[in-house]
Amino acid sequence: MKLWVQFGLIFGLAVSSAFGSELAILHNGFSIRHEKSEIVGTVTRLYLGDDRTGYVDIPTAEIERFEKDLAPPIKVPANVPVPEQPQTLNQVIDSISDRHHLDPDLINSVIHAESGFNARAVSPKGAQGLMQLMPHTASQLGVANAFDPKANVEGGTRYLRELLERYNFDLVKALAAYNAGPHRVEQYRGVPPYYETRAYVANIIRDFNRKKRAERKTSGASSNPSKPSTSHPPSASTPKHADASTAQYQAAH
Repeated sequence: MKLWVQFGLIFGLAVSSAFGSELAILHNGFSIRHEKSEIVGTVTRLYLGDDRTGYVDIPTAEIERFEKDLAPPIKVPANVPVPEQPQTLNQVIDSISDRHHLDPDLINSVIHAESGFNARAVSPKGAQGLMQLMPHTASQLGVANAFDPKANVEGGTRYLRELLERYNFDLVKALAAYNAGPHRVEQYRGVPPYYETRAYVANIIRDFNRKKRAERKTSGASSNPSKPSTSHPPSASTPKHADASTAQYQAAH
């Protein structure tokens, strides 16, 4: 069975737009450059380009402040052709997730937990980039530059897919192995008794399930526009919307 989600769902928005390039400074020290922002429920949506097609959702409580991006704009000489518009991060995640038959919302949740969407992030242990690949892991996956967002997401997504297959699509074990290493999962025959790893797995599953609930709610409202929004969403046991907390991740396998 195959799951994928389009990131561009349209919700009833409480708008608080910021025009011009800005930096969202997070409490964890990361910063995210964006063109516009608006509040959507409990999250702040940061638009990465002027066309509003690429964005990331950050819990508003995790944003410390906003600052103007004072970096000077790059001037392109008139006689130099403008290169093709690069893919947004969401487009990269969508295409790579589809190629590896994983839900892009899951990859988005992993990136959120790993780096806060900071492509230049480096952990104290040396993990690099959006999906925090260790140098030896990046080398094994053929990722030459872990700070290249597309290469990093490709390597991290492929690695997560391999772990899911290794653990019979047990999402909890796969995430634990991504964080602490497969040898630790096998040593403890499950999630290692490390606070960091247990919190990591719980945070990703909670964020992923929140996205799925919002998707079901929006899908139900759009399919029944004349009915009150109090109708119950499909059961979490429905294969297409399987709740990650059941530990068994549904994917094409």
